[in-house]
Amino acid sequence: MNKKKGFSLIELMITVAIVGILASIAYPSYQNSVMKSRRADAKGVLLGLANTMERNFTTTNSYVGVTPTNTDYYTITITATASSYTLSAAPAGAQANDSCGTLTLTHTGVKCPSDNSTCASHAAGCW
Repeated sequence: MNKKKGFSLIELMITVAIVGILASIAYPSYQNSVMKSRRADAKGVLLGLANTMERNFTTTNSYVGVTPTNTDYYTITITATASSYTLSAAPAGAQANDSCGTLTLTHTGVKCPSDNSTCASHAAGCW
């Protein structure tokens, strides 16, 4: 008798189904990880910009005059007076669906959205 070697159609379809199930679980997890890393990049930009604002204040005695640098996935804005500032990072492009929304940092170190009760919007784990 001749024995045929290879896969049957049923074995192949079972393998395709298993790979599909694994992919449907792994891809959303990957997307969530990518969004977190982009958010971490924006937080780093805000903290670096806060350092720049403080350096500007020590030399000019004013927070005014610093220009923001945008990231690929966040639009950075500065609202500054001589004695205070608020830095904001609004999600844009592929990051627009971020559950944290706009990240803000003030001259007093208040970070929103966060678990802090002084913030208007609350989203755990954003900062």
